Amino acid sequence: MNSYYLLLLAILFEVCGTTCMKLSQGFSKFFPSILIFVFYAFSFFFFTLALKGMDISIAYAIWAGLGTALITVVGIFWFREPANFVKIISLTIVVAGVIGLNLSDRIT
Repeated sequence: MNSYYLLLLAILFEVCGTTCMKLSQGFSKFFPSILIFVFYAFSFFFFTLALKGMDISIAYAIWAGLGTALITVVGIFWFREPANFVKIISLTIVVAGVIGLNLSDRIT
């Protein structure tokens, strides 16, 4: 399986785990608390497999950047967090940085 697909799976599971952190309300909700560990286990599993075919610097930048972008979208749409101009611009800069790091691997 393509390393980028494995990385995407890792990112999606990480976002699910982070969402469950919020839903667990400080580990006071049983089911979301258990799911944190399940989702993060899958995330690390797929991330480890993705690293077999990718540079760690690129993989981690994509994982961290896109994970941050996706959890921001989840926060805005699911948890009704405010979406202001600064947040949107900052998110755009994060995504641009991930794209730039990914392209730097192809340029050199």
